[in-house]
Amino acid sequence: MNSLFEVVSVVVVGLIGGVAVALQGPMSGVMSQRVGPYASSLIIHLGGAIASALFMLVSGGVNLRELQNIPRPFFLAGGLGLLLYITFSYTLPRVGATVASALLIVAQLTLGMIIDHYGWFGLAQHSFSLQRFLGLVFLTIGAWLVTQ
Repeated sequence: MNSLFEVVSVVVVGLIGGVAVALQGPMSGVMSQRVGPYASSLIIHLGGAIASALFMLVSGGVNLRELQNIPRPFFLAGGLGLLLYITFSYTLPRVGATVASALLIVAQLTLGMIIDHYGWFGLAQHSFSLQRFLGLVFLTIGAWLVTQ
């Protein structure tokens, strides 16, 4: 990142995403308990599809010619979103938002570190290091501590 503006904007956008996840979890958990996990997943994903379509139309952010260049396995990302939703809707009512989020964060950080190390999916490669490992350990300890 080249400028302070870029750093700040990445942090702010990342935090907004965290707020969205923190709000979506309990909301979807309650909905899942009332109408079932698959029905609530469908409702949430339809809402997301409609919101995505509106953002796409307003911003003009579509390049359909690039669809042919996307590796076919990447189209499974929607299924991974369903898997995320179903697992979160299972854990959330049983252990609460904090523990469910902590489990998600530890798994996400661990796999993220592996993805970074190998530069999978065409992402920038960031080698595994003692410093990164200690960061993961401390974040895992922190996640555990907030569940106590």
